[in-house]
Amino acid sequence: MSSNPKILLLGAIDHAHKEWEALSELGDLITPQAKNREEFIKECQDGKLDGVVAAYRTFGSISITGRFDKELCDVLPKSWKYLAHNGAGYDQVDPEACSARDPPLLVSNVPTAVDDATADTAIFLMLGALRNFNTSMVALRREEWRGKPAPSLGHDPQGKVLGILGMGGIGRNMSKKAAAFGMTTIYHNRRKLDDEKAGGADYVSFEDLLKKSDVLSLNLPLNPKTRHIISTEQFKLMKSNCIIINTARGAVIDEAALVDALDSDEIAGAGLDVFEEEPKIHPGLIKNDKVILLPHMGTWTLETQAKMEVWVIDNIRSAITKGKLMSIIPDQEKLA
Repeated sequence: MSSNPKILLLGAIDHAHKEWEALSELGDLITPQAKNREEFIKECQDGKLDGVVAAYRTFGSISITGRFDKELCDVLPKSWKYLAHNGAGYDQVDPEACSARDPPLLVSNVPTAVDDATADTAIFLMLGALRNFNTSMVALRREEWRGKPAPSLGHDPQGKVLGILGMGGIGRNMSKKAAAFGMTTIYHNRRKLDDEKAGGADYVSFEDLLKKSDVLSLNLPLNPKTRHIISTEQFKLMKSNCIIINTARGAVIDEAALVDALDSDEIAGAGLDVFEEEPKIHPGLIKNDKVILLPHMGTWTLETQAKMEVWVIDNIRSAITKGKLMSIIPDQEKLA
C-alpha cells in the first residue's frame, strides 16, 4: 500500500485536468466510492479515506457529502487537514465546526477569481431591470412586439445611486464598472474600507443604504447573521423606484417578502441569479415580468471556471508543500 499522502477529489474537474494530474507528484489522487452522505460517512468510519491530507470540493459535491458540519467533521480521518473549496461563497461548509475539530480542518475558497464574471452578471441584471427590458423580451417571444400594452418607460443608469451591501472583491469590481455608466456608489460593510479599497464609494449605515439606493446590489456571504437580511422591514425603507440585484446567495433575501414588495409596488423590480431553494424558484417571481431571472450563472464562463479550478489546485499544492493554504477563509485567518 502506498505511503504517499492522499488527495481527494469531491466532484469533478472540468478544465484544469493537467494541473490536477500534476498533483500526483505530491500524493495519490483518489475519489470516493460513496454516492450520498450516508455512504460517505461510512467510508470514513471504515478507514477507506485514511491518509487523505487534502481535498478538492465542488459546489455540486454536496450531493455526496452533505454539508461539512460537526457530524461530518467528527468522522473525517485525522490525517485530513485541508479542504479546498471551489467557489467564493462557502455556506456549504460550517467554519465553526471545521475550526473546532482536532486537528482543525482548514478551509480555502477562491475569493477573487470570480470577481469579474459575477460583477458582469450583476451589471447585466441591473441594466435590464432599470430599463424594464424583461417585460418586452417575454412579449417578443409571444410575437407581441413590446407587449400589449407596452411596458412603462425604463430608466437610465446615469446619475443613479448604486448601493452595495457587502463591499468585497465582487462589490468593488461592480462599483468600478458602474462608474462607467455615470453612477455613484455607496456601501455598507461590517467595517469601513480604507480610501484606496473604497475607490471613491461612500460608507453609509445600513439604514441609509436602504433609503438612498436607486439600485441595491447584494454581494455578501450567506451565514446565520445574513440570512434574510433583506426582508419586509427593509423593503419598507427603500425607494419605490429601487431595484434589487442578488448575485450572492438566494437566502440573503426573504423571497416571500420580495414577492410582496414587488406586487405592492414597494420596489420597482429585481434581477436575480440566485434563489433560496435552488433550483426551485418562488412562483411569484416567475410570474412577475418586473423580475429578470438567471439560473445561477454568475461564474458561467469558460475563463472563470478554468481560473477557479486552477486556484483550488494551487491551494492544495501550497498546503502540501508549504503547510499553508493560499487563500484561507476569513473565519479561519487566526488559525493560518
